[in-house]
Amino acid sequence: MKSFKNVELIKKANIYFDGNVTSRSFIAQNGEELSLGIMNPGEYNFGTVKAELMEIIEGSVEVKLEGEDFFTSYKSGESFNVKANSSFDIKVIIISDYCCSYLD
Repeated sequence: MKSFKNVELIKKANIYFDGNVTSRSFIAQNGEELSLGIMNPGEYNFGTVKAELMEIIEGSVEVKLEGEDFFTSYKSGESFNVKANSSFDIKVIIISDYCCSYLD
């Protein structure tokens, strides 16, 4: 999906890692919770509460999911899933634009 129509946008930004990762949360017309953001190059660790679908819109990252021993590369147009109540390490190779869908 290239765009979202009729959304409820959360005004306050999500700012992580001294501003190196930022996003804006919104609720789609169908009630789905999502966020759109930018990650600057670097290495980060994120924890999850809900399961997540992370779509890399533009950029390049390497991801190691909790319990895995290796990093997997994802680039523009690719996505990965993260389990609920877990974490993942992400290495942002080049500035990356992403969309995160929070799944039930």
